[in-house]
Amino acid sequence: MNSESVKSIKPQSIKVGICGFGTVGGGSYKLLQNNGEEITRRVGCAIDVSRIASRSLNSGDVDSAVKVSKDPFDIVNDPEVDIVIETIGGFDPAFEVVRQALANGKHVVTANKALIAERGNELFAVAEENNVTLAFESAVAGGIPIIKALREGLSANKIEWLAGIINGTGNFILTEMAEKQRQFADVLTEAQQLGYAEADPTFDVEGIDAAHKLTIMASIAFGIPLQFDKTYTEGISRITPEDIGFAKQLGYRVKHLGIARRTGSGVEMRVHPTLIPRKQLLARVDGVGNAVLVHGDAVGSTLYNGPGAGADATASSVIADVIDLARQELVGLSEPLLPALGYLSTHDDLEVLPIEEIETEYYLRIPVNDVVGVLAKISSILQDFDISIEAVIQKELDSKTVPIVILTHKALEKKLNLAIAAIEALDDVSGEVVRIRLESFEG
Repeated sequence: MNSESVKSIKPQSIKVGICGFGTVGGGSYKLLQNNGEEITRRVGCAIDVSRIASRSLNSGDVDSAVKVSKDPFDIVNDPEVDIVIETIGGFDPAFEVVRQALANGKHVVTANKALIAERGNELFAVAEENNVTLAFESAVAGGIPIIKALREGLSANKIEWLAGIINGTGNFILTEMAEKQRQFADVLTEAQQLGYAEADPTFDVEGIDAAHKLTIMASIAFGIPLQFDKTYTEGISRITPEDIGFAKQLGYRVKHLGIARRTGSGVEMRVHPTLIPRKQLLARVDGVGNAVLVHGDAVGSTLYNGPGAGADATASSVIADVIDLARQELVGLSEPLLPALGYLSTHDDLEVLPIEEIETEYYLRIPVNDVVGVLAKISSILQDFDISIEAVIQKELDSKTVPIVILTHKALEKKLNLAIAAIEALDDVSGEVVRIRLESFEG
């Protein structure tokens, strides 16, 4: 460290402003108040909330020393504020609040995964220009410190792949469907009543929330720019208790996973329902919990498991970032110690593969007329497209239509697409083929 990178004046206390005082903003304030003495001992100086911006908060609801206003730019433009916590959410006005704070030379801590995944490249550039840090541990997996693990703890490794249950709402729904043989729509209604799902649950159940988080993790794991628009996203609304039951018979559980993998052809980034072996640790994560499995070339596989949401859990990650930045200020660093995404230079030439180019195993459920020879025709089509069968379940039901369930060996997705189209064109196939990707995460 050269002398030019160290400031001559050390602050006696760090002033923090909180923009947005909902679940996460309020939880962050509460945690600083409740654990202030412990945090001061860790940092070496006090961390004080000096300003809060909220449309609904009254000044009597917080300490009398805290200035309360409705305009977050009061905080951004206050020269006494060292660190801005952004918990407004969304893009407007959150993007401009964060951008202006960074431009004003203030560190920013955000829990806004959509903002980082979709606009992070722009914001990190502003932070770099002004020698400040945009920290975002709380944007992924709530209280689980997965960003620090990927960027710091595993930095000696070449990350080969990662896979995560990174949306608690979807995991709760699939857990209830598996344990109680309930329909998706019924469990979703209960999740909304319990506060696990929003009135509009699209971001959770269709995988958009998980795709934001996966985009961020993949960027740090592989040293690539943030590319949310290239993350394949598929939700869980079409999963049925029937498919979950067949998966169980075959030794698997269905989980909604975010998967990122480095291959010889490029990088896979995909969110979709996935069959995983019941013995796999990820398969045992139930309810609203989150977990991320990371495989590095040196360390092997490591699992990070815990609460992925909630006021206290998310605030834990927010304040951990605040503590890191306070330490940086206290020792007088005039520029960030760590690159935002873990790499000083990114792999701009490392291609993100379209879903048609990925190779994996598959679960297929095919509704067929109960006639002789239909399985042979399906097997012949799969063979024509270089897809081999690992296992078959053919249910004998008191019905004219029966399901044939097939597990395949590893196959190229675009070839499977062609095979499914040919299978659905058979006279004795009575409906759409259900396809769920399968991953074993071996090695």
